[in-house]
Amino acid sequence: MQSKGFSVEWLQELKRKNDLVSIASNYIHLEQKGRRFWACCPFHNEKTPSFTISAEDGIYYCFGCKESGDVIKFVEKMENIDFYGAVKLLADRVGMQLPELKSTEEIAKKQKLKERLLLCLDYAYKHYQENLYSKDAKVAQDYIKLRKLTRRELEDFKIGYSKDWNDIVNYLKSKGFSDYELITAGICGKKNERLYDVIGKRLVFPIFNSFNECIGFSARALEKTDFAKYLNTAETPVFQKGRIVFGINLLKKYKQQQGLKNIILVEGQMDVVAMHKGGFKQTVACMGTALTKDHVSELKRYSPNIVLCFDNDGAGTKATLRAIEMFRNEDVNLTVVKLDGGKDPDEVLNNLGPAKLQEMIDNAMPYMEYLIDYHYHQYDLNKAEEKGKFVKAVLGEIKKLESSTLQEPYLDKVRDLTNIPIEILRRDLGSEVQGSKTLKETPKVEVNVEKGNQKAVEFILASMLHHKEYVNNEIDYRKLLDGYGDYLSIIDKNLPLSSLYDFDETSEDKLLLNMINYNFNLYAGVEERYFKECLWLVAEEKLKKMQSNLNAEFKNCTDLTKRAEIAKNLGKIASNLKNKNLEVFYVRREN
Repeated sequence: MQSKGFSVEWLQELKRKNDLVSIASNYIHLEQKGRRFWACCPFHNEKTPSFTISAEDGIYYCFGCKESGDVIKFVEKMENIDFYGAVKLLADRVGMQLPELKSTEEIAKKQKLKERLLLCLDYAYKHYQENLYSKDAKVAQDYIKLRKLTRRELEDFKIGYSKDWNDIVNYLKSKGFSDYELITAGICGKKNERLYDVIGKRLVFPIFNSFNECIGFSARALEKTDFAKYLNTAETPVFQKGRIVFGINLLKKYKQQQGLKNIILVEGQMDVVAMHKGGFKQTVACMGTALTKDHVSELKRYSPNIVLCFDNDGAGTKATLRAIEMFRNEDVNLTVVKLDGGKDPDEVLNNLGPAKLQEMIDNAMPYMEYLIDYHYHQYDLNKAEEKGKFVKAVLGEIKKLESSTLQEPYLDKVRDLTNIPIEILRRDLGSEVQGSKTLKETPKVEVNVEKGNQKAVEFILASMLHHKEYVNNEIDYRKLLDGYGDYLSIIDKNLPLSSLYDFDETSEDKLLLNMINYNFNLYAGVEERYFKECLWLVAEEKLKKMQSNLNAEFKNCTDLTKRAEIAKNLGKIASNLKNKNLEVFYVRREN
């Protein structure tokens, strides 16, 4: 297995000083029951706790979504950072010095570059911020006055200004950064062998990750230009637009300080700034891209209650419909604000004020009601053909709900809008469900004989990994479980369970994860008996296979001496099968 660059011993010391229970309790409410701690899972929406921590082993597991890991993995997911970032955070927390990475030269080089890029971006955003208050920034200052932004918003969002095409180049070069680093950080481009600021002469919005690191920029043109009004810096090793939520650092801070009732998702950066100014501190936006699964996962970690508040125009409607599809099956309470009094949240705030916008948010429509309302306005229900198209479209949305209990209230709404009897709507919905590929009956799959005893093998390996006292050490498991040598080698290393998450392959290895997080409570009181049954189940299949091979060999053999030897071996196997004897698989010991 490929190590992630640190020694097992150093990582174990890091985990010992950063107890998983203590770290997790900073993010979620834990209750101790016996030797375990329980909580509602932070990685999916649930009301009954299914997330458990074993303090003894330093690992967590959710029986609902199947997420598992150690304290490093937990911090990775909660902070949306990589393994190295989580290790650094935990090391800084307890004052441990990071050792030299025992990684390949390529990995070390990438990590060093990442550190340089983040440092370069940090210098850049602070310089842009200083520029905003210089005498050369009158056009930016006038725009800020026009938008009625206060010093509070400027400081919260670290808003800055790029004076020209060369200022940031000269400044960062004076700090020792190379051309390659300036280009790779996304700050500069090169034309005619000269570097230039890619967001020159624009109002600058630094983009921060949840760890409060500047990773890129979005910039607004303040003068007439042939280019786009808004520009984002290019994707880099530290900035991927499809994963970044604008304002996530402030959302995280707000949640830590006051808790979080919901998250308001708007379209653009200025909408986020305006919403914060109006008192809606839980507002964020995507980076000028369509909502992605990564965005959804990021937002779900902070709250299961998502409010879509997109612009009141055609583009905003399309963005809302796309967002609904992304959130639909994600265990969130999704509602949609229909803006009135302006085309975007900023206009509504200016025209009607925060109290009115709060009223709209409080009255936000459940997403299914929004979809019904959307389709209602697409068709003329006074025309039979149009009414039929409306019903088909809405039933197509309703069928995606998970149960009849969830579907029924919306069938009532369709009935009220169309005067079509509920029985007919239910019948048509049933036809839609039958025609849905997603809800078709799963075809039966023949189980491969080689995988037939997977459940038994898994229990045996898990019992060995967890050092259960009933494990029979007389058995040669490499002979009994041939084909599982890699897992037996892992067991032989006798590593702490949490150390298994320190290897690259673990997260992709379903069997190993099942072994680490095995629920032995399923066999409470009968574990030893079940272990013996599993041993025999695997042994019996191997003995029968040996018997089948010997029978074929006996049939084709013409040598009488050889036939006698085969017959003798067949007799032994028959006896072992009859008496459930495992002697064939005993460890051979030297006399």
